[in-house]
Amino acid sequence: MPGAMKPVPAETLTESPSINNTRLRRFLVLAAVKLLKRILPSHGAVIFIAGKLCIKFGPLRNLPEASTMRFIHQHTSIPVPKVYCAFERKGWTYIVMERIDGEMLGSHWGERSNDSKTEILEQLKKMIAEMRNIPPPRGQTQGICNIDGGSIWDSRLPGTSMCHGPFKSVHDFHKHLRGDPNHYDEVSKLIALQDKAWPPPVFTHGDLSSLNVLVRGDKITGIIDWETAGWYPSYWEYTTASQVSPMNYFWREEIDKFLDPMHEELEMETIRQKYFGDV
Repeated sequence: MPGAMKPVPAETLTESPSINNTRLRRFLVLAAVKLLKRILPSHGAVIFIAGKLCIKFGPLRNLPEASTMRFIHQHTSIPVPKVYCAFERKGWTYIVMERIDGEMLGSHWGERSNDSKTEILEQLKKMIAEMRNIPPPRGQTQGICNIDGGSIWDSRLPGTSMCHGPFKSVHDFHKHLRGDPNHYDEVSKLIALQDKAWPPPVFTHGDLSSLNVLVRGDKITGIIDWETAGWYPSYWEYTTASQVSPMNYFWREEIDKFLDPMHEELEMETIRQKYFGDV
């Protein structure tokens, strides 16, 4: 198990840094993307190179995802892709990382035995507990931010940008989510729920669907797609996991088995999405 993690001084945490961003590496990555994206297997904006390497790229990517995977790989036992290189160029982000051997958990979930499902969900529960023990950046103990203390990134949140914050407190985050609301009865209830006292934020993946958990047999081999990760309110992992897509609908029945149920918070988020929709 990893040792205790020390928070990084907040004054060093402004923007997420590039990783191994040499001129030669940039040239090789850009050339590979240009030459190979039409002929090699891909999934969305990810090119799979050989058996153990892939490149994630595009304008809807962000460097904090690379920082997060690097931090999780170095300081926890949670299986994530190892990052070899990451940089931005002309508004696009490029992340060269390990390709993890495994299939999406949702691919054959219905065919698994109850024992197999229990084994996998117990592993996931332990990984989430380890995530929640990650200390926030010094000076950000009550704030909402990414792994480097900067803006969180989420295309589902309201606003004209995918980057939000950072926020000094959970209350500031809640005010951002609801903007300047009209006071319908349900919105008044939402405000009352959001304005109550909240525990400190916890580190959160932010998109724990069965599509982002990779398995081989009964073992979790990787958790992927960390672009939305950061310190969020304690309920955020639960409510975002509950926002299932049609491809992932069965997952709603499993969430309470690896996350503490937060039904009042889920109702709060349901009201918020009704009036200030995030998708």
